[in-house]
Amino acid sequence: MTIRLPTVDDTQAFGRRLAALLRPGDLLLLTGPLGAGKTALVQGIGAGLKVLGAITSPTFVIARVHRPDPARGGEVPLVHADAYRLGDAADPRAEIDDLDLDASAEDAVTVVEWGAGLVEQLNDEYLAVRIDRLDDDTRVIDLTPHGGDWAARLDKL
Repeated sequence: MTIRLPTVDDTQAFGRRLAALLRPGDLLLLTGPLGAGKTALVQGIGAGLKVLGAITSPTFVIARVHRPDPARGGEVPLVHADAYRLGDAADPRAEIDDLDLDASAEDAVTVVEWGAGLVEQLNDEYLAVRIDRLDDDTRVIDLTPHGGDWAARLDKL
């Protein structure tokens, strides 16, 4: 499934729509060049899940856990990780293991930027999200379901 989003606001709005399909245990792998809109998409997902705290790029902290805001009806935590800096490590998969992302994987929605090739083992079922930005700033998002009922859920978008 390919979606074109003209603005950052549209990207965040799409993230909110996507969040409505998400449930505990879901894994999303985001790929795309720097500045493509990965964090903007996660901001929308966080807003849709009604989590606490501002969603910013976790590049320097590697991973953040955003707790649900029960006052706004939030129920599911969001784990937002960034494997960008791990790509230069001697054994990036070992560093992913050190993050213990699987410890919260069953109870949270886990979104990993730059995680392709590194975190697929966290869940047999996941959604691969490729984001590219065109010269006119339009974002092109390709959603590729892997296992489970992802294809049926995406039909609801």
